[in-house]
Amino acid sequence: MNIKHDFPNRVREIENQWIVLADGTRLAARIWLPEDAESKPMPAILEYLPYRKRDGTAVRDELTHPWFAGHGYACIRVDMRGNGESDGLMEDEYAPQEQRDALEVIDWIAAQPWCDGKLGMMGISWGGFNSLQLAALRPKPLKAIITLCSTDDRYADDIHYKGGNMLLENLGWAATMLSFSAAVPDPALVGDQWREMWKHRLDNMPLLAETWLNHQHRDDYWKHGSINENYGDIEAAVYMISGWGDSYINTIPRMMEHLSCPRKALIGPWMHKYPHFAIPDPAIGFLQEALRWWDYWLKDVDTGIMDEPPCTFYLQDGVPPAPKYLERPGKWVRTSAWPAPSTEVEIQSLVLSDHGLGTNGRLSNDRQIASPLTAGSLQGEYIPLWFGADFPTDQRRDDGLSLTFDSAPYIEGIDILGQPTLAVSVTSTEACGQLHVRLCDVAPSGESALITYGTLNLNLRDAPGTITPPVPGEPMDVRVPLDLIGYRLPPGHRLRVALSSASFPLVWSPSRRADLTLKSGMPTLELPFSKAAYIPMPFEPPESATHCRVETLRAGKPKRTISEDVGSGEVTVTVEDDMGDVRFEDHGLRVEQKAKEVYTSHPTDATRTRADIEWVYRASRGEGQNGKNDQFAVEVVSRYHLHCDAQTFYLNAEQIAHEGETLVSEKRWEREIPRTAL
Repeated sequence: MNIKHDFPNRVREIENQWIVLADGTRLAARIWLPEDAESKPMPAILEYLPYRKRDGTAVRDELTHPWFAGHGYACIRVDMRGNGESDGLMEDEYAPQEQRDALEVIDWIAAQPWCDGKLGMMGISWGGFNSLQLAALRPKPLKAIITLCSTDDRYADDIHYKGGNMLLENLGWAATMLSFSAAVPDPALVGDQWREMWKHRLDNMPLLAETWLNHQHRDDYWKHGSINENYGDIEAAVYMISGWGDSYINTIPRMMEHLSCPRKALIGPWMHKYPHFAIPDPAIGFLQEALRWWDYWLKDVDTGIMDEPPCTFYLQDGVPPAPKYLERPGKWVRTSAWPAPSTEVEIQSLVLSDHGLGTNGRLSNDRQIASPLTAGSLQGEYIPLWFGADFPTDQRRDDGLSLTFDSAPYIEGIDILGQPTLAVSVTSTEACGQLHVRLCDVAPSGESALITYGTLNLNLRDAPGTITPPVPGEPMDVRVPLDLIGYRLPPGHRLRVALSSASFPLVWSPSRRADLTLKSGMPTLELPFSKAAYIPMPFEPPESATHCRVETLRAGKPKRTISEDVGSGEVTVTVEDDMGDVRFEDHGLRVEQKAKEVYTSHPTDATRTRADIEWVYRASRGEGQNGKNDQFAVEVVSRYHLHCDAQTFYLNAEQIAHEGETLVSEKRWEREIPRTAL
């Protein structure tokens, strides 16, 4: 990455600025401004998050916001209510209070002497979500947004549910936020009241997993904050970005199709990170691309960005499966719209037949899909996030636990771009069931690399808001959309469709093991072939501002292991997200964070599915800063446990906080939550 030191504008930073809301709550903001901003007001760019500007996002903030400020923008990074140094409490993600506060923040920014009244909003994941949600509320100053790795449908495409099945990430992220929300306000910024603020948060900590488990199908809870309830609410220009290594990709074709505002789409090879420092490469000059967007919509400069085709996709080459990629070779393409015209993307129907996967034939006999509940351990992480061994590995073991259909070799290879969709008729042995579909790239050597996948809770097969349990033995016609993908199948490779009745630990097991039967006939995979012409790399090389000054005291060591108890047949997947121990040199704050997630499943007994997660957070400062009495040392240990029977989820959690050797807070939860749709 090219580190920039000289910019058209000299930049000054306001380390901490209080934004006082109407109810007296103070939100903490970090601001970067061109030096002459007061005499030459300019547009502003807002990023609004719960992840603590002081340490949580400080590294990426310093790569990004000073760069935009150096190019003539006021950049404001605000911590939400109840997070970082901001006052108050956070009750839930995307709550109405969060949005009301953001509207006040936008008005505050627009009224500052350094702002010309125009504003853009940007963010990845949570910040991408609320950029869309705020755009739907249409505050007058907000003219454009850049939303990365976000969704238009909180139920269908977030970390909670997928195809109506509960993702294990639902519990994983609840545990993450239990720890993140317990982080201490920095005494160097808030003074002696830090203990009172911290204790208030700990005493009122929400149990997010309980909230999310109480909404197992798409109800009004999920409709709030889902902009697909009325796409027409958004008038600001929207640039949507994601990566094939991320989970937030299916929202992009929907928004490109249904939004009526000015819009563009970009999908590269990346995991859940900003594309100027994400892996796998090629990283791109995201900041330069964003500057073209901001200049066009906030400064009325014709940068040509809206003259280009609206959709840019990276078709990644098929390569041997690996748990982590630093680079994915491939080709860039652009389409004139989405859905793309038939001259750019053509849909071909492939039949799952007696002879495999092909353009003709039929399935003359029923076939069983009888996977153990332990199938799916090679799926990889739902969201590759912490730069660990998160990607899917060789799928052959899971293929062996599935019903598979292989194509003949594609002698010249093929390009895939779009969402494959499987249409089949199945029966279940129980009044429940799951259908999982994987599309794999099978090399001549036999290696099986995951291309894309889809999953469906058969209780919600008709609609995500309607619970209709299967009638055992009664055929059900279902359609399973697979994730959007751009992929170049190498010459001589085959396609494989693998059908399973479990996928653990991607999703929680059904209430009982339910084997399926694929009915005879013409089960069909609709496969989108790309006919778009390749283009040269359309972006500049990545740039950033100067890196944050951080001393690494212990490097992070993320790890993922799979083990099997041969006696019981139980399979355990353990994910260790160790983010190391670092000290921020500018202000002396030291932070250590690590997590361990343990997911276990039994091949036949669904009541033995369980999850245990522990997060450890430590923060300290050994020496006061600038003569302040701001030395401290705290530790918070947060734990979640979930198990079930056929009727009930049993959720337990605890959080124990210390300052030095002194116990500050000890809180425990025990909840029983009925299984309604799962």
